[in-house]
Amino acid sequence: MASALEEPLNLAPVTEGQNGTIGANGTSSSTKSQYDPNFTDNVIKATGPKANKRLAQLMPGLVRHLHDFCRENEVTVEEWSQSVEFLNECGRMSDDKRNEGQLFWDILGVESLVDEITYKVAADSGEKPTTTAILGPFWRPNAPIYPMGSSTILKDQGGDVTHMHGSVTDFTTGKPITNAEIDIWHTAPNGLYEQQDPEQPDMNLRGRFYTPDSGDYDFYCLRPTPYPIPFDGPAGKFLKLLDRHPMRPAHIHFIISAKGYKPVVTQIFDRRDEWLGNDSVFAVKDSLVVDFAPKQGDEKAGFDLKYDFKLVAVEDAKNGVHGGTEVTSA
Repeated sequence: MASALEEPLNLAPVTEGQNGTIGANGTSSSTKSQYDPNFTDNVIKATGPKANKRLAQLMPGLVRHLHDFCRENEVTVEEWSQSVEFLNECGRMSDDKRNEGQLFWDILGVESLVDEITYKVAADSGEKPTTTAILGPFWRPNAPIYPMGSSTILKDQGGDVTHMHGSVTDFTTGKPITNAEIDIWHTAPNGLYEQQDPEQPDMNLRGRFYTPDSGDYDFYCLRPTPYPIPFDGPAGKFLKLLDRHPMRPAHIHFIISAKGYKPVVTQIFDRRDEWLGNDSVFAVKDSLVVDFAPKQGDEKAGFDLKYDFKLVAVEDAKNGVHGGTEVTSA
């Protein structure tokens, strides 16, 4: 069998007398289903009484959608086999430097959709906490911890050095949050994250910073660069079959967390980027678009970016803050 998605998919089965095809007597069977009407129900009923509660809640809908999709599109054994091989290939290409499975869900918009569902924000609120965005496949744990005012740039590869600063505050009270962790990462000017590029030092353009009592922060990073998501694997093949581009607009990733607050996974996007309205993973949100301003009087940086992060306390989220992050029960 050919490797996943290398050959065009057959869009209809070659059978007689079933699935709307022409039978031996020359009549169409499209009005008479040949499928076992109890098959899907039997699969759902196979779940046992001691099953995980959340899984037992989700599986009936998932099974029905999958089975209906297969019936409605008359999916063939060959197509199913290619789908299985596609998932297997995603697994083979994934390691501690690359998550091909997550990349696939990203290009389908699923991670952005789940992010939106998990962190619902009231559209009619004038003031909002910091909006979330997808984590993406390139976050790494245990980034180095730097003092405020430090740089995440470990190797000069060009690019526009930016002084980023602002505050981390409580969305409801406006008070500064002490000891909030700001975890930042982004690509180099060549469009690669450090774990993709052997020429970059380990943990380049990554760092963690902790806010003082004032809640203020400042550090140096790069004005981000647009880049293509990896398209040498199954996710890239999938994009090509759909005649889609792999580009992501210039952005910087963040995780903002503090004791007693809902953590925020987010990204900020450069307003002047040409791909802003056509993100291959559908992650751009208007409230996360920012302006990088020319900076004067700082020999370290040519650009300035002020951005304030607003977090919602866990208790406020449980009680339903207007315009804030809602907590869904597990």
